[in-house]
Amino acid sequence: MSSGTGYIGSFTALALLEADYKVVIVDNLYNSSQEVVNRIELICGKRPAFYKLDVTDEAALDKVFDDHPDIDNVIHFAALKAVGESAEIPLEYYRTNVYGSIALLRSMTKHNVSNIVFSSSATVYGDATRFPNMIPIPEHCPIGPTNTYGRTKSTVESVITDHIEAQRNNAKKAGKSGEQWNAALLRYFNPAGSHPSGIMGENPLGVPYNLLPLLAQVAIGKREKLLVFGDDYKSKDGTAIRDYIHVLDLARGHLVALNYLREHHPGVKAWNLGTGTGSTVFDMIKAFSKVVGHDLPFQVVERRPGDVLDLTANPTLANQELKWKTELTLEDACRDLWKWTENNPEGYNQDPPKAFVDALKKQG
Repeated sequence: MSSGTGYIGSFTALALLEADYKVVIVDNLYNSSQEVVNRIELICGKRPAFYKLDVTDEAALDKVFDDHPDIDNVIHFAALKAVGESAEIPLEYYRTNVYGSIALLRSMTKHNVSNIVFSSSATVYGDATRFPNMIPIPEHCPIGPTNTYGRTKSTVESVITDHIEAQRNNAKKAGKSGEQWNAALLRYFNPAGSHPSGIMGENPLGVPYNLLPLLAQVAIGKREKLLVFGDDYKSKDGTAIRDYIHVLDLARGHLVALNYLREHHPGVKAWNLGTGTGSTVFDMIKAFSKVVGHDLPFQVVERRPGDVLDLTANPTLANQELKWKTELTLEDACRDLWKWTENNPEGYNQDPPKAFVDALKKQG
């Protein structure tokens, strides 16, 4: 179960179906489209069940678990996710991200669903340059978010940790092992890219907040130029450094983390999902311009409050424990995103190109 019509949720739902999991998607469609369910089915031939509901509605969540008594794991993506917006409407961010997670955990517990994979974020680390030797960022870097969005994510990490540990302790007091209660806290870096088929990608209904989708809109003429927030950072070209991970690699990370919980019963465990390679904003503009075939216009404006210099992952722990590492490159992400954007300028509000659908059918 996931907030599965969003960007990462939809790709993870696809990965789970391709790995023969049964999938139930729950989403309120606040910033996503139910059309993605059709695209998932086009790609893998299987259709996930879908419920339109809000993660803060515990009674509605109860009904999903009642309808599907065989659900035994949850992957939790449901959240508001824009750093800038979180500073403007913090209560809404806490209500959805924190209270929504509590409602979900309560409903899971009532229905004895004991494994949760949580979509956390590298923003929980805040400014890792405040410590020596913490870039690239390892999981033992102290938590210290610098913006409301990051604080909601670190708060939910604490809520999940306290809950899972309590369930384990309560089970032990009752003479049971409690080992079925587990959580993975997946701290992602910057997801990028689309499905190589060209029929599934990121489809924000409002303004995209991430660098690559914004660049893609510049490239198709929906947006005049990219705004670069700050060129006075201590990096090689003055722009902020981020770790861009292809969404297919990220989706696979959820699958392996879930399987790890089921096989190893580790309790609560955090893993960074990133490539380990940092790219500046100017690196990204160059890489995407190259795929598009011409330079994309940008304008430097002042820094955004709460932004940090460097969010590059140290993914060693996931490499070793989950046997997971990224396989796709930044160039792959740029190429796939451009194929999706150029051929689906209206995203899910249009039919996918017939040639792409036919190519998928030939594969199937």
